[in-house]
Amino acid sequence: MARSFVRPRWLLLAAFAGLAALLAGCADVRYLAQAAGGQLDLVRRARPVAAVLADPQTPAETRRKLELVGRVRAFAVRAQSQGGLGEGGLGLPDHGSYQTYVELGRSAVVWNVFRAPELGIELYTSCFPVAGCVGYRGYFAEADARAYAASRRAAGEDVTVGGVSAYSTLGYLRDPVLSSMLSAPDASLIRTVIHELAHPSLYVAGDTIFNESYAVTIEEEGMRRWLAAYGTPELREQDRLAQERAAGFENLLLQTRAELERLYAQPLPPEQIRAGKQAALDGLQAQYATLKASWGGYSGYDGWFARGVNNASLGAVAAYASLVPDFQRLLARVGGDIPAFIAGAKACAAKPQGERQGCLRGEES
Repeated sequence: MARSFVRPRWLLLAAFAGLAALLAGCADVRYLAQAAGGQLDLVRRARPVAAVLADPQTPAETRRKLELVGRVRAFAVRAQSQGGLGEGGLGLPDHGSYQTYVELGRSAVVWNVFRAPELGIELYTSCFPVAGCVGYRGYFAEADARAYAASRRAAGEDVTVGGVSAYSTLGYLRDPVLSSMLSAPDASLIRTVIHELAHPSLYVAGDTIFNESYAVTIEEEGMRRWLAAYGTPELREQDRLAQERAAGFENLLLQTRAELERLYAQPLPPEQIRAGKQAALDGLQAQYATLKASWGGYSGYDGWFARGVNNASLGAVAAYASLVPDFQRLLARVGGDIPAFIAGAKACAAKPQGERQGCLRGEES
């Protein structure tokens, strides 16, 4: 199917579960083993990007995309110039990522399994050291993900499985460029590289909204500066259109999620709630058809529906970028200086969770 690579923000969540399992001790030996084995396989198979570029067997499009990743990486870690434009960059810390390449031979690097109650929208979580509690479990082998999903489905849960094209190990390892990343259109690839390079500079265990809003803010500012310095009319239009579609799709899912939340909160018999749930899901399908028609038939999100829509797939949809306006206020207060922004965000992250938003807004605690 035609994949949508400029995804709603909730689909940009990095697949930290693999790294988390590596640090989780012996709570789940089988899960730990597959996570460690999958990550070690990436390390073993990684080739220096320079060697891949020099290899005459490398396909021309792979070479072009790797060169683009290299330019974006250099831009992201290069010091800022006056005003953040020109030949300057974003000034992100350089953790050594994206200097090697792995040809996966598959469409995704990790498959995430999301689970929710039959009559509830909140995801079941798995908790690990460093990563904190996350609403999914990541598997390097699709068969393992589907086997786990089947076991939870048999237990009466709503389950969905989705592939991930990229993730960050938060600076603990030097992440490679993955072949799964290179199928994306240029605009989405640029955004993905900036977004994932932002995560290692700040991560707060258990606070997904803070982490994602932070990375999205750097992604948005980084893309703005990239387009100003290097953008073509074609790239700007590609990015505008993709972001517009992503926002429309995400808003549609958030509306259905909210509808189901209200339904599940009502003191109704289970049979009546199940009927209301089905009606809401049928309505979502109809609304998507209308939205798709407004896009001239663009089918990039059809695959999401093909996996089956339920509480798990909608439970994964949340306003994970809801703090972006507050982070943008912080960025404005420091005059667009990314290193100063990172320092300010770290200061807010050190506060109790309930005080972080006020800190970003510049309010006195």
